[in-house]
Parts: sequence; structure tokens; C-alpha cells
Amino acid sequence: MSEKGEVDLTGAKQNTGVWLVKVPKYLSQQWAKATGRGEVGKLRICKKGIQGKAEVSFTLNEELTVIEGIEDKTVSAPREHPFTMQSVGGQTLAVFTENSSDKIALEGVVVQRAECRPAVSESYMRLKRLQIEESSKPVRLSQQLQSPVTNNYKPVANHTSNLEYERKKKEEGKRARADKQQVLDMLFSAFEKHQYYNIKDLVDITKQPVIYLKEILRDIGIYNVKGTHKNTWELKPEYRHYQGEEKTDE
Repeated sequence: MSEKGEVDLTGAKQNTGVWLVKVPKYLSQQWAKATGRGEVGKLRICKKGIQGKAEVSFTLNEELTVIEGIEDKTVSAPREHPFTMQSVGGQTLAVFTENSSDKIALEGVVVQRAECRPAVSESYMRLKRLQIEESSKPVRLSQQLQSPVTNNYKPVANHTSNLEYERKKKEEGKRARADKQQVLDMLFSAFEKHQYYNIKDLVDITKQPVIYLKEILRDIGIYNVKGTHKNTWELKPEYRHYQGEEKTDE
């Protein structure tokens, strides 16, 4: 809709009456194919007697009766479509259109409702049968291959990431836990040389499993999560004793 929400009510001033007609899905699809071609069929309205009810029917153009794509077959849509007339009842219905400029316009008020139904014929029954068979098909089908498929993805016994994980896990298993005091001595000795270490370097120095090493480090160390020395360990203030001038890093 437009920013101001304006609606063109010219149709209301002209008291234009419109029909609201329900049509079969295949019929609307065939009409869509005729976009830009002009006429899609003919509508006949006639009355029986002076006060008789109106009889309405629609005849589809013959060139639009061909329906393709159902079970890879070509079938014909019925041409004749009689209308079943219905009253509007106590409802107030209207038809609106929207143009490329988002302008809304009232085309008219619904004065008649109807349902467009195909006349029962051999072509219609065949169409319905094929539509039912098409809709009941399973989404996935098994298919027997006549030759092996060689151009698709080939499964591997194990992926590189899994092999790397298994290798690291195996190495972890080989590392036997040393006495805690022995590990502490190795850590204090290392921190006398440098103030900051990442966990990988400490694992190489102590030859201890990562989980076990971290348990000990939490007692004596601080893990830096930000700053210049992000993702490194250093000793808690009460344990610090560094060689040289490295302690001035603070």
C-alpha cells in the first residue's frame, strides 16, 4: 500500500458489481499459460423462461486444453465448465487491485458467487485419475543401478580430522602422570626462565597429560584471557620469582 494508505474508490462510486468465481486449479494454470495471448475462452449466460434462473457456462479455448507433465504424459483438459451459482448471503465482499506504484484500487463489490466445475467427461476422468496417481507417488523411490557410480563422492575409511584426534588421544594415553610435587618443580623451574607460557609449551616441558597439567596450574597459576599475553599462563603473585628483568613486563 502507499505510505498514506490511500485507496482509489472510483469503483464504489460507479457501483460496479463483480462476480467471485472459484475455478479448478488446472484451469487457472492453463489460463496463466495464455498470458499475453488474449482470449482464454468464452462465457455464456442465458435464461430459461421469463423469470428463469440464469445458466452460466465457460468453454475453454481448444489450444489451452493440452496439459503436459503428468506422469510424462500429455492429457486433455475438459473444455466445458458449467457454473454452480451461489448467493452472497449476508456478507459484504469486495475486489481490490494493486498496481506497480503500490496504489490500491477498489474494483467493485461482489454481487454474485459461483463455482466453475468441469463437465463430467472421459477426458476429465482420465485427468483426475492421473492427478491422483501423481499425488500418491512416494517422494523417494529405490532404483536399481545397471553400472557402478564413479563420479560421486566416495566414502573413506576415516577422515583426516578423526585420525588427528585419535593420534592426540593416543599420545595423551602414553603420558603417565608424574608425582604432583615433581610436576610443580618442573613448572617453577620453567617460570624462573620466562613469565608466560602457553599450554602446549608446558605440556612439552613436563610431558604430562593436558587435563592433569591444568589441574595443577589452577593451584599456582593465572590464565590470561585478554591483553598482550592472551591465552597464556603465568604464576600467581605469591609464587613469582623470575630471572633477569622479565618480571618488569607488568
